[in-house]
Amino acid sequence: MRNRVLAVILAGGKGERLDPLTRDQTKPAVPFGGAYRIIDFTLSNCYNSGIRKLFLLTQYKSTSLDRHVQMGWARYFCREMGETLDIVPPQHRIDESWYLGTADAVYQNIFLIKQERPELVVRNSFKIITSNCYILQ
Repeated sequence: MRNRVLAVILAGGKGERLDPLTRDQTKPAVPFGGAYRIIDFTLSNCYNSGIRKLFLLTQYKSTSLDRHVQMGWARYFCREMGETLDIVPPQHRIDESWYLGTADAVYQNIFLIKQERPELVVRNSFKIITSNCYILQ
């Protein structure tokens, strides 16, 4: 089942309550504990749970986040084995507006999600920074 699970990670928040840390970057890109970023909690939870297909939906000031994920995480996923970590900027397939929230971000990317034909979709965001294990059987 693990190879048919798709994690959709929402990583486009402004993080206004974290200003000035988010003045030049999105909340998931904020440094944490040296070389790590807030995004690393969620990516690590997915990876350690065996989830190897991920969509990272970005939006707001995502350049440093994109760079961090590409340089720090891409090597852990083998596309030849069906493992993917795709950074997905807004596609504007359904609407020309930015994401209006969690449900809208998923809705605007429903085409990409359906293309993957997952058996299960796990939706993650950054409300809580913790270690989670997603039990997949």
